[in-house]
Amino acid sequence: MRFVDRAKPVMQGEENMNIRYTDERDFTERQAEELFLSVNWESGKRPARLFKALQNCECVFTAWDGERLVGLANAIDDGAMAAYIHYLLVRPEYQGAGIGSKLLELMKKRYEDFLYLFLVAENPPLVEYYERLGFEKIGERSVMAINKK
Repeated sequence: MRFVDRAKPVMQGEENMNIRYTDERDFTERQAEELFLSVNWESGKRPARLFKALQNCECVFTAWDGERLVGLANAIDDGAMAAYIHYLLVRPEYQGAGIGSKLLELMKKRYEDFLYLFLVAENPPLVEYYERLGFEKIGERSVMAINKK
């Protein structure tokens, strides 16, 4: 699937930006690294591995302000029933402009025929954010992981 949405003006403060959304993986390792480091995510400290992971996952949507990568969402799926949104991030100076919501909207559309679309909300404000966008908690389940920093 090749998707490009070029006509999305976004208001940020007094500035009107044209944000382009695409599923083309035309970002560089350095652009991914800078985006992840802008939100202080550990993955940004491993740019080669991060880039490889993003190139190999099933779905990636990106948001661009001109030539600047300003947002990204990716998912891993089983091809039929379940997909997991692993990353959703937006540069801090672009947060609050609807970019993350648009990236999630694209993911929801991409996986609309799947039985499950999962993500992890790491704190109460994120839980509220994702609930506003149609996600819901699954009972009292806990996210489990083996973390090899």
